[in-house]
Amino acid sequence: MEYVYAALLLHAAGKDINEENLKKVLEAAGVDVDVARVKALVSALQEINIDEAIEQAVAVPAAPAAPAAAQGVEEKKEEEKKKEEEEEKKEEEAAAGLASLFG
Repeated sequence: MEYVYAALLLHAAGKDINEENLKKVLEAAGVDVDVARVKALVSALQEINIDEAIEQAVAVPAAPAAPAAAQGVEEKKEEEKKKEEEEEKKEEEAAAGLASLFG
């Protein structure tokens, strides 16, 4: 992840995202640089317009996640109610069975 952050830092500073600059940023941050990862990231970013990628990432709304989470909580509550009802039925059946023994 720090490799991507370094690339974003270079982009924000208006510097070229190349192997040399990326290594310098990572070394300055105290990261043990993996040259293969640096090369892979630089080659992957050559085809990408970083400004567009950032705009698309920001455009994704985070608000719909909350209703989905609330729905998950409601489903759990419903499941718990069903389990409780099943347990009550089992207890009633057990009690009825015991009553027939003495009845």
